[in-house]
Amino acid sequence: MWQANCRRMHNLADWISGTVMGGCVGRTRMDGQGSARSSTRSKKRGGRNEPLKKDRPKWKSEYPMTEGQLRSKRDEFWDTAPAFDGRKEIWDALRAAALAAECNDLELAQAIVDGACITLPHGSLTESYDELGNRYQLPAYTLAPPVNLITETSSDNKVSDPTQKQAQPPCRQEFQLRVRMSTGKDVRLTASLADSIAELKKQLEEQEEIDITRQRWFFSGKLLTDKTRLQDAKIQKDFVVQVIVNMNPPIIAN
Repeated sequence: MWQANCRRMHNLADWISGTVMGGCVGRTRMDGQGSARSSTRSKKRGGRNEPLKKDRPKWKSEYPMTEGQLRSKRDEFWDTAPAFDGRKEIWDALRAAALAAECNDLELAQAIVDGACITLPHGSLTESYDELGNRYQLPAYTLAPPVNLITETSSDNKVSDPTQKQAQPPCRQEFQLRVRMSTGKDVRLTASLADSIAELKKQLEEQEEIDITRQRWFFSGKLLTDKTRLQDAKIQKDFVVQVIVNMNPPIIAN
């Protein structure tokens, strides 16, 4: 998994260098003065800017998480975060910097941060600011794997997938599903893995008075159809589902 992350990191860093920052990443890494100039600009904005530290956050998942589940959790965050707060080019730069730091290429991570004019008040990617003063926060799972990460190729079946446990009939295990709407509001719905998107749309309509026809549900960048069940999309209780609310539905004339 981590070798694949390193390859993705270099590809993403090259893309950011060529398109997002006009090659600033590459020049900053080769020219030490470029980093100094970026740091000077950050200080002029009035915020304290610390160099990126090598320390990674240590965290433990609520359940033993596989590498595939961690990838899905990360992809869901990077796909949905830019839709509500901040600038997409800064989110792309933070994603590349996080991958570089995880692959122990701290020099490249610092170059990406400096090239994008990102300020780190604590020397960590968990909290940062762009040159316009927008705040960006990265959860721990985007920066490091959990201490209870398990490998998918392991032959030890003592620790089973919690998704499979919840999907077994006839037990219905309910949990609070977090729904993030395009209006900026987060809503909690009572759901189970056997629930379909159509059923959850009705629940959101009753709770928030948002007509079903105005709701479009997304997860990991994919549109969820009404017949899709949470277990089919591998949506678990600690994941976030994005709902785009159409504020002006089309009027159909008779």
